[in-house]
Amino acid sequence: MCLGVPGAIESIYDERGVRMAVVDFGGATKAVCLVYAPEADLGDYVIVHAGFAIAVLDTEAAHAALAMWAAIDATVTPEHAGSNGTER
Repeated sequence: MCLGVPGAIESIYDERGVRMAVVDFGGATKAVCLVYAPEADLGDYVIVHAGFAIAVLDTEAAHAALAMWAAIDATVTPEHAGSNGTER
C-alpha cells in the first residue's frame, strides 16, 4: 500500500543539479525531490511519497486532505498509537 502525505513547500533549492524543496508537514519539515513535480513552486502544496513530490494539489484539495489527516490524528489515543490489535 502506498501513502502520499500532503505538505507545503517552504523553500526550493538545487542539490547537485536536482531540484529539491523543504516541505512542511504540519510542523515537521523534510527535504523532498521535485523531479516528478517540476511545476511545483514556493507555497504550493504537494503530495509526497518516499521523499518525492508526486503531485501538486490546489489549495482547496490540500486543506481538505489536511483536515482529514487532523481528524484521523484526533481519533488516535496514545495507548492505541502503533497498535495492531494484539496484546504485547
